[in-house]
Amino acid sequence: MARPRPEKKRKRAQPATRRVLPMELRCGARLIAEGGEWQVIGPLYRSLGVKNAAARVRNVRQPDVTAIRTWGAHERIVVKRA
Repeated sequence: MARPRPEKKRKRAQPATRRVLPMELRCGARLIAEGGEWQVIGPLYRSLGVKNAAARVRNVRQPDVTAIRTWGAHERIVVKRA
């Protein structure tokens, strides 16, 4: 007697947020940080030896507020992708 075939596993939907390295940031990505939600508006800058990375960001709730955020190259950042 033949065994019944196992059910196929369904692919999980990717979560709205994910953790990425700073080198994987793109313009338009939204960061979730202690100061609220920020959107990347400029290119990524890297230091010599790629130990640190920085990007120009703006506050989603207050578009007039911009800043330059800096992270260690090994840190993971919580990001929402558009």
